[in-house]
Amino acid sequence: MQPKRLAFGLGIFSIALGVVELLAAKRIAQTLDAPDHAGLVRGFGAREVLAGVNLIVAPAASVNMWNRVAGDALDLGTLALAAKRSPSNRAIWGAIAFVAGVTVVDALTARGLDGATGRFLPKRQARA
Repeated sequence: MQPKRLAFGLGIFSIALGVVELLAAKRIAQTLDAPDHAGLVRGFGAREVLAGVNLIVAPAASVNMWNRVAGDALDLGTLALAAKRSPSNRAIWGAIAFVAGVTVVDALTARGLDGATGRFLPKRQARA
């Protein structure tokens, strides 16, 4: 795995996802049984675009990947609340599965970037 290349690709993915959330916020909110939360979806879209830009500008900065992981946690928490409100909505559960998978990729990429730079590793493992 080349974490820097993967981070750059995830940056492009973030921008694309964020643009979809910005442009289709009402439809996404309706699909998730939260039609009154289109503004929240737009806010999440803006966060995705910003995260993507940060990754394209500095794909080797692990802090940018860890910011995506934090955003994923926010997404999962929000989707969990939606699932509690509408437990039979399959779109919500699909979104949870999708975001959980992306979270794993994001976290592994962030760890890979940490390892490439020696950041956050115990002293005996850090590279000189």
